[in-house]
Amino acid sequence: MAEKIKGKCKFCAKEYAYSYMGRHLDACKERQRQLMAETGRKCGYFELVIYPRYHKEHWLFIEIKESATLRDLDTFLRDIWLECCGHLSAFYIDGVTYDVAPDDDDFWGEPSESMNHKLGKVLRKGMTFRYEYDFGDTTELEITVRDHTKKAIRKEDLILLSRNNPHEYICSECGKKPATMICQECYYESGEGFLCEDCSKTHECGEDMQLNVCNSPRMGVCGYEGSNRYPDQFVPDVPAK
Repeated sequence: MAEKIKGKCKFCAKEYAYSYMGRHLDACKERQRQLMAETGRKCGYFELVIYPRYHKEHWLFIEIKESATLRDLDTFLRDIWLECCGHLSAFYIDGVTYDVAPDDDDFWGEPSESMNHKLGKVLRKGMTFRYEYDFGDTTELEITVRDHTKKAIRKEDLILLSRNNPHEYICSECGKKPATMICQECYYESGEGFLCEDCSKTHECGEDMQLNVCNSPRMGVCGYEGSNRYPDQFVPDVPAK
């Protein structure tokens, strides 16, 4: 299921599965046309692929300036996939922990470093590193550095190139209507608990246990209700043909 879920290309709006999207972005004619038209001073950009550590049912392709910091990347991940209650987070790169709130206590080993490091100082093409949000109900991500290239400097530090389309869930109770809510208790116990608007009103666990269905690996966890900044359905630059 995971790698068959498609997403849209930012530049041409064509849809591809995760397993092919990287190759498409490399060859996309509209992307190449835009790159050829860009002029001026250049700087380095990393292309990153981001996905949950144990599956790829959700995924992101982004491009980010090498002068951006780990804190900038942390903010993006919170904004699009994770932020619910202001939990702590950390990156784990080449044996070093970069913490959103570093502690200089070395009682348990090497103290963590801050997220103020620029990406160009800690990342390299081809590497994969780990990220965690919330050290209680943890959401674990892996991030692969697909590419590093020099391009004309843009105003934006980060560009979202593609993300998976929203998953379509059917109500676990009536088995007919699209689910709009998820019961935390049922989802935790059985992986079920998807509820349509009607069934959510009569579900035995009560409405207090329900959260919005959303396009995120943190769906159904803690108090996560979806992103306030990014729509679940990625909107490309051009309409699909």
